[in-house]
Amino acid sequence: MEITNKTRRPIKIPLPDGKKLFLGPGKSAQVNPKAAKHPPVMEHVEAGDLEIGDAGGKKGSTAGDGSSSSSGSQNSAPTGNIRRTGDR
Repeated sequence: MEITNKTRRPIKIPLPDGKKLFLGPGKSAQVNPKAAKHPPVMEHVEAGDLEIGDAGGKKGSTAGDGSSSSSGSQNSAPTGNIRRTGDR
């Protein structure tokens, strides 16, 4: 599930198990469904500070023939920041 901050100020959201989520203005984050139903989170949603959406549909929505444009990024050329060690 995806939580989005709809305010113009950062929000600190208490989550289950004593964790906290810090969201900047207009930013979003992924949380599990248990955290989305947590009472303090629901208070922020009812106040209009947060919006909860389902981000699960975005991952599988791309259709293709199995090729990917990002697959070539793994074998890219070195950046030039190589630290040489040993005898020279």
